[in-house]
Amino acid sequence: MERDRRLALVAGAAVIIATIVTIMYSPGGTTIPLPEPTTGQNNTGISSGIQVIAQDLEVPWAVDFADDGRVFFTERAGRIRIIENGTLLAEPAAYINVEQRTESGLLGLALHPDFAENHRLYIYHTYANSTGVFNKVVMLTERDDKIIDSATILDGIPAADRNDGGRIKFGPDGKLYVATGDARQPELAQNANSLAGKILRINDDGTIPDDNPFPGSPVYSYGHRNVQGLAWDPDTGAMYASEHGESGNDEINLIKPGENYGWPVEECDAVRFEKPVRCFSPALAPGGIVIPTSDELGYKGDILMASLKGAHVRQIDLETGESNNILTSFGRIRDVAEAPDGSLYVLTSNRDGRAIPEQGDDKILKITSP
Repeated sequence: MERDRRLALVAGAAVIIATIVTIMYSPGGTTIPLPEPTTGQNNTGISSGIQVIAQDLEVPWAVDFADDGRVFFTERAGRIRIIENGTLLAEPAAYINVEQRTESGLLGLALHPDFAENHRLYIYHTYANSTGVFNKVVMLTERDDKIIDSATILDGIPAADRNDGGRIKFGPDGKLYVATGDARQPELAQNANSLAGKILRINDDGTIPDDNPFPGSPVYSYGHRNVQGLAWDPDTGAMYASEHGESGNDEINLIKPGENYGWPVEECDAVRFEKPVRCFSPALAPGGIVIPTSDELGYKGDILMASLKGAHVRQIDLETGESNNILTSFGRIRDVAEAPDGSLYVLTSNRDGRAIPEQGDDKILKITSP
């Protein structure tokens, strides 16, 4: 099938040739009312189905779960923390030396699918050297609640104080997917020589899978502005991503290997590039997303999306397109994830410089009933 793209494949070169693009912003395709703004959390009258399992945190960013019941999460300032037997361990598993500039720092975290055997976990973080500011993916080894070894497996990802990407997750194929932002340089999203504005796919050791869409390249999809969430449909295996628009035009996209998602040429009402499955204007600033595999809370197969500016968790029915807010009154929400028992973990982000923190912020919430 012929596609009108701004990138062309060069046979045998394992690169994509970028052309000059003209930035054209299209209006949002779907206008969905946002909930009334909240001033932060509301600890009075919290549902019995919501438990605060950690508080007084510093911008928790990503969370993942070990088979032994431990909960691992990152704080943007550079700490990897562990919750064990329902209690936050006082001493972090590691302090990571990060470059923290507004949205940058210690961001994504993913446990290896075989963590129970190899105790490997992966992080995405920002650092600075004499040549500039970058992001990298590091493979860590844990023992007895401490990080004992590390190795960089992907480096040279452009970084910035905004549009810094950061979400990493293992897909059902066992590959590690890495979401990067355009680092406030929109043209990089269409530039084959840059890792910015992409979703990348690598093996667990950082090598490039043989079946990637562009041979020899980690690029899985391109034309992204700032992907913040990755999730897979448990029944179909389809991959979805949440993404910040430039001014409104936040998107949820169905990610297909090798496809161009338009930024900075098009947003939302795409004509030449992949069209989003959902578009949100005014902006709600999506965070992490999950598609529950369990029907414990009644959300199986729906996208659950954290919202920073909208300050809620939103349920999106992929079949009907119906959208509902299922959690409000806790301020900015950075991530939402499903635990092995079917409960949901929600990370607030009220100390990220864009809200007025209240007592106890930031928090990790555990939701055990709808």
